[in-house]
Amino acid sequence: MPDSDLELLKKAAHKAADIAKPFAKGAVKSWEKDQGAGPVTEADIAVNQMLSSFLRSERPDYGWLSEESEDDMSRLFAERCFVIDPIDGTRSFIKGEDTWAHSFAITKRGEPVTAVVFLPMLGYLYCAEKGEGATLNAKAISVSKAKSLSGSNILAARPAEDVRFWKNGMVPQFNRFHRPSLAYRLSLVAEGRYDGMITFRDSWEWDICAGALITSEAGAVVSDTLGNPLAFNKRRPIAKGVISAAPFVHSDFLNLSNPY
Repeated sequence: MPDSDLELLKKAAHKAADIAKPFAKGAVKSWEKDQGAGPVTEADIAVNQMLSSFLRSERPDYGWLSEESEDDMSRLFAERCFVIDPIDGTRSFIKGEDTWAHSFAITKRGEPVTAVVFLPMLGYLYCAEKGEGATLNAKAISVSKAKSLSGSNILAARPAEDVRFWKNGMVPQFNRFHRPSLAYRLSLVAEGRYDGMITFRDSWEWDICAGALITSEAGAVVSDTLGNPLAFNKRRPIAKGVISAAPFVHSDFLNLSNPY
């Protein structure tokens, strides 16, 4: 009997880890992409090649959107589409740190329905299916019960504390923390270890698709920084930033921020 989509993504995550981990603590070859698109390594490319072969052979009718593949616009006509980041947190990977992730999702008509975020160096496997809740290592997880942005623990890069992003130039008094992988940040909110996350920067779909489903299934409210629902497998696969947080914290973000 064929694997379910979730089991398929889990298998893919472990296969990806088998390829990536031998590079993780060594002198991995890396270079900068064109047009300032950031770094890529030989591990990213090797993982992507395996995933493209494995997943597309298992689901040949699914579209394909991956950070490390040339965009194939036929994906726009597929009911379901893989949205893949072979290694999220590449800079962390290059430095030999542990907080990089494999981030894989499947969308249906633009909505994520199956997701896996795997941090192999830490042994964290986050999973979700639409309407079925979210798990970490097969145990159910849920967001925090924080009631206000003030005093909350928030995952964000340093620019989130810039006064230009906040109404009247007033930065809320939250405790800022950081992780290099957007997929991991979203998953940590799902787990309730942090009360929310925000990035004001435009965000590629492959960085956020899996994490968006995991955190929403755990009870977070997820949107772009204007408060619009996230949509995926778009012609231009990018979102206007991301907010994911416990419901009251998310509401405070929208009321207090001035993103554009």
